[in-house]
Amino acid sequence: MPKANALSDLPATSPAHLRQPDLAALRPPFSTHKPRILILYGSLRTVSYSRLLAHEASRLLEHFGCEVRIFDPQGLPLPDGAPVTHPKVQELRELSAWSEGQVWVSPERHGAMSGIMKAQIDWIPLSVGSVRPTQGKTLAVMQVSGGSQSFNAVNQMRILGRWMRMITIPNQSSVAKAFQEFDSDGRMKPSSFYDRVVDVCEELVKFTWLTRDVSAYLTDRYSERREEADKLEGRVGLKSI
Repeated sequence: MPKANALSDLPATSPAHLRQPDLAALRPPFSTHKPRILILYGSLRTVSYSRLLAHEASRLLEHFGCEVRIFDPQGLPLPDGAPVTHPKVQELRELSAWSEGQVWVSPERHGAMSGIMKAQIDWIPLSVGSVRPTQGKTLAVMQVSGGSQSFNAVNQMRILGRWMRMITIPNQSSVAKAFQEFDSDGRMKPSSFYDRVVDVCEELVKFTWLTRDVSAYLTDRYSERREEADKLEGRVGLKSI
């Protein structure tokens, strides 16, 4: 039997906005600047193992050739508890916009990520005008626990990363009994937990190099192209009345 027209089998689509994958667009020239990584941690304690782990990750990422910034959540107001012009909110949003990849490190509290961690994520908007501040950025998630190993916090952060339209890498780190894993100088001891942290940082850098120049193309969506065309058509129609 003769093969039917390709679009005849897709009657619900809008052909003008349906595009074949462009292999050339997936292979642009590599940017040569250092990958820009933002690290968030979820505790205000004087002895904070999530902060210590964040600094261990920072050292590793810098060794792998990244430019790293760590946001200090001290003084960040609760979401909607202050205007977006608050200095700490502006600092966080500017760092998020600057970054090409992020690391989220949370302690597990009551079987979940900490409120401090969630507050930081809640202050980062899904969109500002036509700009989506986190879309297409890479993300690595890590957690520390006071007891046995758990994955509740990293699993929740994965959900949030997907909701923020981020490219969350496959690997992750969960450090059990964190109080045993750091020495008196606040440095992480050699262990399988430390090895996994190295794995996560190495993988984040690779994914960031791989995707940062094509993130806009990777997150270009048929539904949004069609939606924007419909809005434009509506505006033009109103002007012609």
